[in-house]
Amino acid sequence: MYVLLFKILKMAENKTDKDLLVTGLKKMGLSLIFMFLGPTLLYIAFSNQEKPLYIPILIIAFLICGGAIYFAFKGIMIILDSLFKKNSTNLK
Repeated sequence: MYVLLFKILKMAENKTDKDLLVTGLKKMGLSLIFMFLGPTLLYIAFSNQEKPLYIPILIIAFLICGGAIYFAFKGIMIILDSLFKKNSTNLK
């Protein structure tokens, strides 16, 4: 009986940090935007190779694609921290 009560109390300590979860979801939303914007800019850059803005658009597209990957990993890590850590710090 005491073991069951201890398990219930221990489970109550692991609550989701909602502020941290919202921060992670915002990063995932930004990643989603970058996931569509990056390949679109890459397509535009490769379809207009004779234009003078080819190289700058290509560089910006690669940076946005890299940003999409970064924000996706960062968002997933923050969401996991909000769900599974007891004393999570603010990872903004």
